[in-house]
Amino acid sequence: MTIESDQAKQVLRSVWESQGDPVAELDEECNPNRVCRNMKEVTFDGFAPEGSDLKSAWRQKLEREGKLSTSGGSIRDLVLGTTQNN
Repeated sequence: MTIESDQAKQVLRSVWESQGDPVAELDEECNPNRVCRNMKEVTFDGFAPEGSDLKSAWRQKLEREGKLSTSGGSIRDLVLGTTQNN
């Protein structure tokens, strides 16, 4: 483990002990050798009606939830912010 992860583990242990939470599971939860879940069986089946376009279904879901942006910006703009060229 790195120094930062050791320090984080100690902080979590202190917080949990002060709240009366059990810390016995901490080593299991923070184990760096923890097995990853296999994602090859994950699909989007059932997200869109049979025969419809997954992209359209996703766009409609975002629109229903008020999360669809019509600004025309890119993911790059979202992450890095827009730049103004002078």
